[in-house]
Order: sequence, then C-alpha cells, then structure tokens
Amino acid sequence: MRNALVLTLALVFAAPAAAAPPDPRSSKPPLVFPVVGPVTYSDDFGAPRAGGPHQGIDIMADRHDPAVAVEAGTIKFWTTSATAGCMLYLYGASGTTYLYIHLNNDLTAKNDNRGKCVPGTAYAPGLKDGARVATGELVGYVGDSGDANGIHPHLHFEVHPGNGAAVDPFPFLQSAQPLLFYAKQGTKVSLRLKGTVVSSLAGSLDVQASQVQAGSSKPVTTDRPVSLTVAPNAVISSPHLFGAVDALLDGLTVNVKSAPLRTTLAVERGDAGSITASYIDVG
Repeated sequence: MRNALVLTLALVFAAPAAAAPPDPRSSKPPLVFPVVGPVTYSDDFGAPRAGGPHQGIDIMADRHDPAVAVEAGTIKFWTTSATAGCMLYLYGASGTTYLYIHLNNDLTAKNDNRGKCVPGTAYAPGLKDGARVATGELVGYVGDSGDANGIHPHLHFEVHPGNGAAVDPFPFLQSAQPLLFYAKQGTKVSLRLKGTVVSSLAGSLDVQASQVQAGSSKPVTTDRPVSLTVAPNAVISSPHLFGAVDALLDGLTVNVKSAPLRTTLAVERGDAGSITASYIDVG
C-alpha cells in the first residue's frame, strides 16, 4: 500500500501543469490597416488628456480619407457623443471590438461642420446600422468631428479585446497590412502605379511604388514594394529597351497601368502577382 501511495504521489507531482488560457489582451488577429492613404501616428496610448488617459491612437490622415474594416464583423453607429462626434463600433469576428472616432462631418474640403453623422458623410454610402462588413470594406471617412473640431483630421482608433477594456492599439497597427488602394470589392478598376524598378524578369516586375491611382479616384501617395505580373502582350514604352521586361534596369522610374481587374482584398492589399501590368512607361 505504501509503495502504491508513493507511486501515485510521484505521478501527481510529475504531471505537467495545465497550460494557462491565452490572454485575450495579447492576441492580435490578422488585420488590415484602418485608414487607406498616407498616415502618421505614434504610440500615444495612455497619454494625458482632459478626460483622462488616451484610450486609443490618433492616426493622422487627410480629410475624407477612407476608413475601412480592419476585420470582418458587425458595425454600430454612435452619433450622440459631443466628445467623440461621429463614431462607429466594429464588433470583429475575432471577438475584439474596434472604435472609429471623430469621423467626418464636413461637406466640403474645408472644416465646415455642415454634415451630419449619416451614411455618405461620416459613414460609407449605403451602410446601415447593424450591417455585417467584410475585411477591408469601407465603413467611413476620416474627419475631425466632436472635440477634435479644428484639429488636423485624424482617426482615433481603439482596440477592446473581448469587448472589454481598451488596450494599446500600437502593436495591432504595426502588424496590420495597409491597403494599396480602396475600391468597392467586386467592381472593376484599372490601376496606375508610379515608382522605381527594384527587379525585373520575364513575366514579372517588382516596383517600389510612390503613388497609386485606382480608376478616376485621386492619386494616393505610398512607399511600398509591389510585385506585378507582366502580361505577355504588355506594351513597354521606351526608346531604348526594345520592349523587353527584363531590360528594365533597377532604379528606373516607371509608370505602370494595369489591365482592368476585379477588386478583391488580395488586389487591394497588393499581394504578389495579384496585379497584372498591361502598359509600362519608362521615365
């Protein structure tokens, strides 16, 4: 009996400890960046504010820049806060809630404050309160409503894992994939990219893009590598290269036009090979 007791105790103490449940505050679902276009931001979470520590991060951007869903989920409009102004909740499929605050309330390019917290002004045209949205779908526009009025337009962005207390969005934003451009998914657009050649081979072209334009929308400044597929019948406009893709030297400035393509999240992200170049102008 004594030997059996010793063996039982030995097995109990030798058993590995059960793994601790994951901390939802540290989990980061794969996200796309919430603003499309050139932005600046710093880790100002917790910085002193009149109403208490800053609960999000301010992403500085241009007025009316697209704000998109960082992940799939359900949205809720919030229009009654004088501090937040035009605000939107995104209840993500991962269980994380995201707050989009100080959305647009201007009808012109100036700070006119003539608009209301309605679809087409603050929120995406046709978007309904309670609607489900896909990752990368347009949900609203950057602005300066609420107590941000008169300050540089920006998106105050908050992250609430498990719909609980706010956590620092900085690591979420740092790992999020920015969209190269925004267009309604499923629509067809032609892209124009300006940049410099990084490498070129028959059938492919890597460009460090400095500007991208989708259809007739305004050009967007960027600074990111884009790997393009080159169509077999692509036109290369250059007096010296004789139409050879692999003759495009590193560092050359190029203007690239894509064939019309159907907008998908992969195309919006600029995933490698998702965009096919039909025309390349050198210089």
